[in-house]
Amino acid sequence: MASDDDHPPSTTGASEIPTGESQKEQPDSFAEPPSERPAAVEEAYSVFTVTQKKLIILTGSLASFFSPLSSSIYFPALNSVANDLHVSTAKINLSVTTYLIVQGAAPMIIAGFSDSVGRRLAYIICFTIYIAANLGLALQNNYAALMVLRCLQSGGSSGTVALANGVVSDVITSSERGTYIAFASIGGVLGPSVSPIIGGLLSQRLGWHWVFWFLLIFAGAFFLFLLVFFPETCRNVVGDGSIPPPPLSMSVTDIIRHRNRARSGCVVDVVKQEELRQKSKLRFPNPLSTLVVIADLETGLILFATGLALACFYAISTGASSQFRAVYGFNDIQIALMFIPIGAGGLVSAFTTGKVVDWNYRRHAKLNGFPVVRNRRQDLTNFPIETARLQIALPLFYVGAASIIAYGWVMDHKVNLAGPVILLFIMGYALISSFQVLNVLMVDIYPGKAATATAANNLVRCELGAAASAAIVPMSNAMGRGWAYTLLALIFVGYSPTLLVVMKYGVRWRKAKKEKEEKRAQEKESKEMQKKLEKEEAVDGVQDDRLQGNSASPTTEKDE
Repeated sequence: MASDDDHPPSTTGASEIPTGESQKEQPDSFAEPPSERPAAVEEAYSVFTVTQKKLIILTGSLASFFSPLSSSIYFPALNSVANDLHVSTAKINLSVTTYLIVQGAAPMIIAGFSDSVGRRLAYIICFTIYIAANLGLALQNNYAALMVLRCLQSGGSSGTVALANGVVSDVITSSERGTYIAFASIGGVLGPSVSPIIGGLLSQRLGWHWVFWFLLIFAGAFFLFLLVFFPETCRNVVGDGSIPPPPLSMSVTDIIRHRNRARSGCVVDVVKQEELRQKSKLRFPNPLSTLVVIADLETGLILFATGLALACFYAISTGASSQFRAVYGFNDIQIALMFIPIGAGGLVSAFTTGKVVDWNYRRHAKLNGFPVVRNRRQDLTNFPIETARLQIALPLFYVGAASIIAYGWVMDHKVNLAGPVILLFIMGYALISSFQVLNVLMVDIYPGKAATATAANNLVRCELGAAASAAIVPMSNAMGRGWAYTLLALIFVGYSPTLLVVMKYGVRWRKAKKEKEEKRAQEKESKEMQKKLEKEEAVDGVQDDRLQGNSASPTTEKDE
């Protein structure tokens, strides 16, 4: 990877003079020998250097941090908000539930918009809504206003998660996706560990309104940075990065980068630029594209598994506030500190899971004689990508389920605090890791529509998370903490056999789906060609009539 750092490879969008061996992509150690490879030279996937890719993905990851930040920062303050607004804990927990419902639905609109028009415009819309909602939340003192503005806050922040994965898909290929998706999810996993501490301190020292003042200030500062420096990456707008984006999507870094490329002799492919401009015209967002992803058999099974992993995570996080107060008599700050282990487990997973995922990908590539070349998009139609990913996810499922059961009974018997702390760390690692692996698989299956696939992921996981967060406290009160979490874990692990079905039939399902899509594309092309021919025939007919009319006119004049 280091060899790419300063010299991006030549691309379709621009013609460049070679500058030495540093520009040649080196194949992975598991790739086929050169003599066995096709003679055709494949195009580079992205013109961005490795350093640029890391900075782009890090920025997208930090943007996605605001969604879990806004959800988790609120948990330690739930008891204080309930007291100040004179409502029950169950009613305040509904503000978490509604937040998750909107968090699932909103990306359905913004994801399709970003896939066609670009990531930057989508980010601008998201942060404008989010900042306005935080201002309202910081000023309100009413339960109804809290519920409405939390929904608006969720709508603004939730799209950033789908956009982060879309950005990764724009610049990274499948062979490195595990590491980069994990890198992109750092913002997401930092939320559960850092934000509850901030929320607990603010709520205890300054009052819970300052939770929203903090979010307003932090989001405003980050939005200014993103507006100035974040480049457009959407492949339907800038291709491999060599095509300049439209003026509305242009950042300062875009201006500087394309000016430098022009000075170094890179020529923009004008034909391709015009094609992309036609593709990226503003159109009304279609949420049905997200529902199509969910309705697909393979992705539907994967999405439900992802949703269950996050539902367990949200159930534990939402229930922790009231349960640690009831069992150990904790205040807001002490409750906030109990979120550190689960967040730390998620953070460790971000730095370890991706490497294991990429290692297993290369292992299966070697077993199947599949060449792995960096910075090249490869056809995965005949590659067992489901097996490569799910062999990592399934063991994590079982570890997560076992730790959930143990956590429930430890809390039920009110044992030493060390018990729940250790189990929270294990749950954080297992649940977040399984979510990451399944998320990578979704992006692999939908490489050209990563934001839409992530929006579908968001919809399922947030709706299941909303149900779990609303149900966990009543379940614990009715069944006891031990049996409530045991039931949750049994549902979670009981679903895992469906992933074995995906491993067995995934390649076959993808082939069949690809054949159907190709058939539809051919039929559409043939219909368009037929219409074009009919139009040309009609134009030729009109021209013939005019010619005949013109030839008849002199004869008429002569006869007169």
